[in-house]
Amino acid sequence: MTFETLEVSVSKGVATVRIANDPVNAIDQQMRYELAEAVDVLREDRVCVGIITGDDEVFSVGADVGLFEEAQSWTTDEFRSNSRILGRAFDGIEAMEKPVLAAIDGTCVGGGLELALACDVRIASPDATLGFPEHNIGLIPGLGGCSRFVNLVGPGTAKDLIFSGELVDGERGREIGLVERIEADPEAAARAYADDLLEKPPQALGLAKRVVNAARDADTQTAGLLESLAQSTLLETDDHREGIEAFRADREPEFTGE
Repeated sequence: MTFETLEVSVSKGVATVRIANDPVNAIDQQMRYELAEAVDVLREDRVCVGIITGDDEVFSVGADVGLFEEAQSWTTDEFRSNSRILGRAFDGIEAMEKPVLAAIDGTCVGGGLELALACDVRIASPDATLGFPEHNIGLIPGLGGCSRFVNLVGPGTAKDLIFSGELVDGERGREIGLVERIEADPEAAARAYADDLLEKPPQALGLAKRVVNAARDADTQTAGLLESLAQSTLLETDDHREGIEAFRADREPEFTGE
């Protein structure tokens, strides 16, 4: 599989998707299709953890203005079809039963931030630039910038930042719940985090992700039922038995995903 706007690699269970579309890592038409293919790589059985990153100057500025100029000639059906390509990639990242980390350095705005929102944990540098400037061209963040954003920061903060187009740094992002971790070197921190996750039971991580995501959109009773069902599944796994045996023997567990 050949990529022109991304660099995709897999090493020892960790897949890295690096946005590499000079000069500002814009999400153009080519990248839309390549992100969908990259998500297929993340889904492969050999991958246990994914990392999505850019470079130290820019994670991604999202779609460039040129794409929206081109879109002026699209029919509504064509626009929705093109949007679905990217939306399905974002949804695929969010839905897959494995952790996906966003390592954010530099500018991460618009569709770039929507990509990061689809990940499970966002690790940013203190001076990263985050936000949604779509109002400058008369649009809204339309691929998770409203729907996923509100779940992280709450409706008031989401509306405030979308209305104003204010950009925040990484530290402010952590204060409002947009970013989970602040690190001087986000990519190195993400790799260390991924290495740690490789030692965890994969089924437990995957089901924890599914249950937390589902609980976000469900009432407490339904969410509790999902937790119980997931737990009953995990109780029958070899990894659960290995965890108990390792605890009793005072040793580190060796999880296999079975």
